[in-house]
Parts: sequence; C-alpha cells; structure tokens
Amino acid sequence: MEARGRNINIYLMDGVPTGRIKCTLMNWTGVVYKIPRTELEQCKGRNDFSQSGVYFLFGTSDQTGEDVAYIGQAGLRKNGEGILYRLQEHKRDPDKDYWTEAVVFTTSNNSFGPTEISYLENRFCNMATEANRYIVKNSNEPAFGHVTEEKESELEEFIDNAKIVMGVLGHKVFEPLLQVIEPTVSAEGQRLQETPIFFIKRSGTDAKCRLTNEGIVVLAGSVIRKDVVPSCPDYAKTIRENNKDNIDENNILLKDILFKTPSGASSFVLGAPTNGNVEWRTEDGRILKDVENNEKI
Repeated sequence: MEARGRNINIYLMDGVPTGRIKCTLMNWTGVVYKIPRTELEQCKGRNDFSQSGVYFLFGTSDQTGEDVAYIGQAGLRKNGEGILYRLQEHKRDPDKDYWTEAVVFTTSNNSFGPTEISYLENRFCNMATEANRYIVKNSNEPAFGHVTEEKESELEEFIDNAKIVMGVLGHKVFEPLLQVIEPTVSAEGQRLQETPIFFIKRSGTDAKCRLTNEGIVVLAGSVIRKDVVPSCPDYAKTIRENNKDNIDENNILLKDILFKTPSGASSFVLGAPTNGNVEWRTEDGRILKDVENNEKI
C-alpha cells in the first residue's frame, strides 16, 4: 500500500528556526515541543509544560562526537509542576551536561496518566536502542506500564505519529540506518530493480555497503584494512578511532556506519585516500558511478 502524505503544523514560537518549535498533527491530541536548553525559562507559564509527558534530551558525546539521547518521563506533581520542572532538574544536574535541546511529547487534553507515560517511555527507549542511531544514556530500562489492549492500540497510534514528528524535527532516533523497504512496482506493473550491494575486495578488505537517502552505509560484518597509510584523510582516521569499539580484533565491523559520500566510506575501509565512485563495485563488477548514472536503483 502506497504511503499517504501527512500534513504537519510547525509553529516557530520565537519566529526563528533555532528557537522553540511546536508541532501538531490534524486529528491528533499529541503536542510536541522542541526546546533549546538555553530557552527553558521561556516556557514558564505555559499550561502544556505543567502537565505530564515523555521527553528526550539530545546532545553529543565530547569523547566520541556521537549523538546521545536520554529518554524520561515527567508526572504531574502535587505542587502543580510537570514537564518543565523535570527538565529544569536535568539542567541543574552536572551528570547531564551533554544535552543541548529537549523534545517533549504531551497532549492537548492532558490525558497522560502514570500508566500511559510509563508505557511510552519504555517503548521509546527500546525503539531508540534497537535503531542504534544514538547512544541511549538511560542506565536502566524504564518500567513497562501495564495497559489494556484498547489503551495499547491507542498508544501505539500515538507512537506512530511521534516517530513522524521526531524525524521532521531533525532526530532520526527511531529510524534504523537501513530501512526494510518493500519492493516497488512501476506504473506498468513491472518490478523495479532494488538498490544493489556494493563491494570493496582488495588490500585485505572484504567490505560491503548500500546506498540510502542519507548517504552510504558500510554494513556490519565488513572487513576493513588493518593499517592506514600516512596520506589517509584525517576524517577517515577520526572515524576509525571513534569506532574502535565497533571493530573487533579481526578488523570486522560490528555495526552499520553511515557516511555522507562514497569516497568517505571507501577511505575508511581502505585506510587511504580513495575515489569511492570507482572503488565500490557491484558483484558483477559495475562501478558505483555507472550504476547511479545509468540505472534505476
């Protein structure tokens, strides 16, 4: 079934794209806010932020440069404080100085109780961990809220919308690097060719990759060259260093790694300056450049 278009309402609360953002969908009770850490105080007095909800803290690791995320819940307190108070607590916490912005999920009708936010926190945390895009900073798996089957169906619909809005806000925390895509069919009913796997098999390597709409993904299980030459680009050296825990003693990648360009990916694999458009080849020997220029993939 062909995916339907969606209409998302995005409101720039401060009139600039780097400020606070509010998102809603038609016929959805969910309300989503993207708030820079520096703008939390500007949210005082807003009713939505005195409610319960689930939130994400996003930032970058100083050690590795990788994206990190913490997922939490905020219940309504007896003093009337809710989401904003919890975020302010995190801002004061020296152990959570890595985050630069928060994304908050709540509802327009204040319908989240303890069971609902526990269910959503657990599902969001597991989804983010499985996608493996971000380092999830939660030290323990959130408790799973026990809900009726009717409520579970309702919350899963909420999650489907949350995934869409989160991606629109720039965080693909729920999206695996490699999506499972159903084979497409042309208007004439012909099955269109799927994106091929490309390989590099020289200088001790046995690497494979796929093209995606974000760039090129070198696949887990690829064998990369052990050593790097002196002229290896600095970015390739840095990516190797940052992923040393994802490369085993046999130089085998333990996870998929996304690169923006074919040459970035091939330089990482070969430990040398390379032209990825000719290094990456299909199993029958076609170079990536020719495949992109001459075929539907």
